[in-house]
Order: sequence, then structure tokens, then C-alpha cells
Amino acid sequence: MNTIRCKVEHVTAFNDAVYQVALTPETQFPFEAGQYLCIVMGEKDKRPFSIASAPGIEQLELHIGAAVSESYPMQVVERLQNSEYIDIEAPGGNAYLRHDSKRPRLLIAGGTGFSYIKSILEQQIALDQKVETTLYWGCRDQHAMYYERIAREWQETHPWLHFVPVVEEAKADWNGKQANLLEQIKQDFISLNGYDIYIAGRFDMVGAARELFRTMGVEEAHLYGDAFAFIK
Repeated sequence: MNTIRCKVEHVTAFNDAVYQVALTPETQFPFEAGQYLCIVMGEKDKRPFSIASAPGIEQLELHIGAAVSESYPMQVVERLQNSEYIDIEAPGGNAYLRHDSKRPRLLIAGGTGFSYIKSILEQQIALDQKVETTLYWGCRDQHAMYYERIAREWQETHPWLHFVPVVEEAKADWNGKQANLLEQIKQDFISLNGYDIYIAGRFDMVGAARELFRTMGVEEAHLYGDAFAFIK
């Protein structure tokens, strides 16, 4: 990965636990949709975050889940809030969009794992690909689904995309599924054979997903998620 200086354009709260970060790199660099960058906090302290923007966009977008009680990500948010410039290392990750594949795609995001999926979907749209795609986004509640409006707009605009929002705690007027994210996928699919699957979220969720998907015929060569490099 290359070390690149970036101007911190803004750090904006989506809600009380998720922040949107915009960075402008001094040197543009090529990356694939679905890759990540590392915020350099120190010589041996480099913290990875998915790039939420698609390739070819001048600004880099990040989504950082950082409640006050979670010091590790909050340290990054505070550093960004108090810095005009920050160093990053990029790009990293092998779970990028295989845009040449014509197989149907299943995109799965837990919480801020949506940042990874956003880059992939925006690239798919930019390439004018019409591969049948289903997006599952699971959150605690609707308030936590910080980009729900955009995901619903994608579905309305692109007939090849089906968006399934899933929350564990729902109000009476909720227009989506109320369930555990993985349980909902298990209910909706008999088999996952034949799909390209892209997944991001908490490591425990991604690990549990792989175990579940193995019982549903997943072809692991077509199961993509950078978390798998850390949860052998």
C-alpha cells in the first residue's frame, strides 16, 4: 500500500454512533470498489476502514461507527476532527467487486459494513451493469440505518436491484423486515449456489454468516469479505 497525505474535508455525524468522513488525497490513486484504506494513527498503528466511495471520485468517503463508549474507533474520529491533514495507506483488500462476473450478486451489510457495499453498488451503477443484485442491510433499528433513503432510491431507480432492509427492533410503521439479518437470509434462500456474495460487518457476524452459508451450498471461491483474512 502507498502512504498518501489527505486533507480532512469534514467529519459529520450521521447519527449518535456513525460518522461520515470526507478526505481529499493529495495524490489520486487507483483502487477497486470494495477495497479499504488505513488511517495512520502512528508508525505501528494503522486502522482499516472501507472506502465508501466508488473509484474515480475525487473525494474519499468513510463511515466510522464510533459511540463514545467504543474508544478504538472514537480515537480515529477525534483525530480526524482535530486534524487538517491525515496520512492514509491505500489501497488494501482482496474482496473487491468482480465486475466481469455475470453471476447474480448478493450484497450483505451489517451496520457500517454498508460503506463497503456502497462502493460496490455505486461502481456497478457507474458501469451501467444490470446484473441481478439483492442487497441486505441489517441494523439494530431504523435510526441506525443511516443511508436508508439512498438505498431505497437505488432500488426505485434500478430494476435489477432488490433492497431488503432488516432491523431487530421495529416501530409499527417500519417498511421492511424485522429479524436477525442472517436468520432473514436463511428464510429467504433455499440455496446460495450460483451467487457472488459480498459481505461486511462485525467479524463475529461475518464468521457466523460463513458457517451458515456453508450449510446453504455457498461456493466459497465466490464469497468475498476482507474479514475472512482475520477470522481463519
